[in-house]
Amino acid sequence: MKETSQSPGREAGAANDLSKLPRNVWAVTLTSFLTDISSEMLFNLLPIFLFSVLGVRTAFIGLIEGLADAAASLLKMVSGWLSDRLGARKPLAVLGYAVSTVAKPFLYLATSWPGVLAIRFADRVGKGLRTAPRDALVADSVDEESRGIAFGLHRAGDTAGAVVGIAAAMVILASSGGATGELSRRAFQGVVVASVIPAALAVLILSLGAREVRRTRILEAAQAPGSQAAESEARLGREFRRYLLLMVIFTLGNSSDAFLILRARVAGLSVLGVLGMMLSFNLVYALVSIPAGVLSDRVGRKRLLVGGWLFYALVYMGFWRAQAGWQAWVLMLLYGVYYGLTEGVARAYVADLVPAEKRGTAYGALHTAVGLTALPASLIAGVLWQGLGGWGGFGQGAPFLFGSLMALSAAAGLASLVPGRGLPAREGA
Repeated sequence: MKETSQSPGREAGAANDLSKLPRNVWAVTLTSFLTDISSEMLFNLLPIFLFSVLGVRTAFIGLIEGLADAAASLLKMVSGWLSDRLGARKPLAVLGYAVSTVAKPFLYLATSWPGVLAIRFADRVGKGLRTAPRDALVADSVDEESRGIAFGLHRAGDTAGAVVGIAAAMVILASSGGATGELSRRAFQGVVVASVIPAALAVLILSLGAREVRRTRILEAAQAPGSQAAESEARLGREFRRYLLLMVIFTLGNSSDAFLILRARVAGLSVLGVLGMMLSFNLVYALVSIPAGVLSDRVGRKRLLVGGWLFYALVYMGFWRAQAGWQAWVLMLLYGVYYGLTEGVARAYVADLVPAEKRGTAYGALHTAVGLTALPASLIAGVLWQGLGGWGGFGQGAPFLFGSLMALSAAAGLASLVPGRGLPAREGA
């Protein structure tokens, strides 16, 4: 169904006004909310299931996470480009959510790490299909001055779903005998079954609630006097490439959050304690996301990204030195602040740097670069922690020291190499 109302800028209304954000932003936000209820029920427990129930080594856990993310990344580039060529974002987004929904129930039957890898791979294929078109749909639906709050709302909704999902997993785990702090196969299977319901609802909401934005409306907004997209298409080839490179450098030290979960577990938190930690992390993330989006609309995205990466470096140094479960919990709360400051802003920044008609391709390129880097990042983390073959590694703190150093390098590069763009009226090139 095509939207036929006003231009994206008029429809979005005044910047920073949640009530005037268009229907698409709310539909995508609700879809992500439901999907994260489903995903976070499962995937915070998955590394513990692999490590404690199936006895899988951390290097293989890193391999599973890295390969799954790499598969998603290759598809993100293709799906983003295809959404530009078709002039349609919604069908690919719906298909991606549907694929992930179909894959998750098979975790009920998983008995080995290759089986988990296959299921995780399929789930990430769905993510690869949906992510770039979905982000482009959000960007298409709002004007420049409302991008930060639109993506901030989306990240807040997504993360609020994580809070609900983790709380639901805690209830299921406790009712299945998990109050002792150990995860059983039976308890994990109960979580798998419960996760299917919100995942299916998410597909339904996006199918019925979102509307395609006409290509003519996108181009009109892009060509409006003073719009960033009209300024210089060459930015996709220059500034955006610099941004991608720095994202790769940062991501090389940003291994899967599965290692943070294992770090907390080894530091002494029970399984329920880990879930409580992740619930509080996501709550902080959700609370920070919208204010951070509003702030980026006012002061520019680059400043928040540089500050966020520096803050990340400090938090990871804390994980490097953490000795107790409560320390890991406090650090995860601070990690939630980092996520809230940067995740939505990083996506809004892409739309600041590229022309409107290439947003799908740009989002695909960003997610592909980040996802492909996630494979070596997770492998490096696993090997640094526990070693491989006859080598014993450097210990459980090593991946976090490495991540901190990569974040410092990326922050320095972003501050010096990428022009300071946010809202062009507020930040010059």
